Amino acid sequence: MRYIARRNFIGGMIAACGAGLWGALGVSQGGQAKAEVRRMRLGLVTYNLAKDWDLPTILKNCREAKFEGVELRTTHRHGVEPDISQQRRIEVRRMFEDSGIVLWGLGTVCEFHSPEQDEVRRNIEVCKAFVVLARDIGAKGVKVRPNAIPRGVPVEKTLEQIGRALTECGRFAADHGVEIWLEVHGQGTSHPPHIRKIMEHCEAQNVGVCWNSNSTDIKDGSVKEYFELLRPYIKSVHINELWREDYPWRELFTLLKAAGYDRFTLAEIPESPDALRLMRYYRALWLELTR
Repeated sequence: MRYIARRNFIGGMIAACGAGLWGALGVSQGGQAKAEVRRMRLGLVTYNLAKDWDLPTILKNCREAKFEGVELRTTHRHGVEPDISQQRRIEVRRMFEDSGIVLWGLGTVCEFHSPEQDEVRRNIEVCKAFVVLARDIGAKGVKVRPNAIPRGVPVEKTLEQIGRALTECGRFAADHGVEIWLEVHGQGTSHPPHIRKIMEHCEAQNVGVCWNSNSTDIKDGSVKEYFELLRPYIKSVHINELWREDYPWRELFTLLKAAGYDRFTLAEIPESPDALRLMRYYRALWLELTR
């Protein structure tokens, strides 16, 4: 009896170790794969590196450099704009689906800070047109931006106005299954406390912030204070020159991981005569920073 008990104990230990091994490999004992570990992903903003590329070139280069997603910037050669036909929308959607590259978002220049209300209204309607386009072609979100604090207008009034415009755009986008991302951008408006105040005025849950990796994020050599201020709202992230020693990239990626961020970080980098080689080097450095 003592032998049988000992044998059962050893057998149980082996089974437990086996289960642990399979778990580490991401496979259940029944042989079924477990869900992939959630992680950050690397994508490309087509401003500026890819501004002159057509869609086949964007998809080809992203596949070859192992970039997983794209934010298409408006006005560029790829021509994915609200005025394209329904047939072209179907074609764009299929191109991305067939390529395995995620169409993460549409990068617009819609902005809502102007003291001229007709201009604000025009931008809201353009944003809505991009939302419908995003729905049709399978993009997750539409990026918008503030661009300035107008002179002679109280700062709080401008921030509230932007927040109200985002509420309207966000509610419209929610009806179409699309998100709105407010880029941390613009003279004065890129100040993270101002972005936070805008978001507090916004009443649409599908509106978030696009972290933009600005020098103004840094306070006493760290981005932690302003990152934590915006963390509840971060839905997309722009990154730029990872070689810059003045920006605490490792801290940013550590904060993103600690926050459970499992969406795209999108490279917004200048043109290069050897773009594919640059993208490969960029990804290698990104992998090191995100370990």
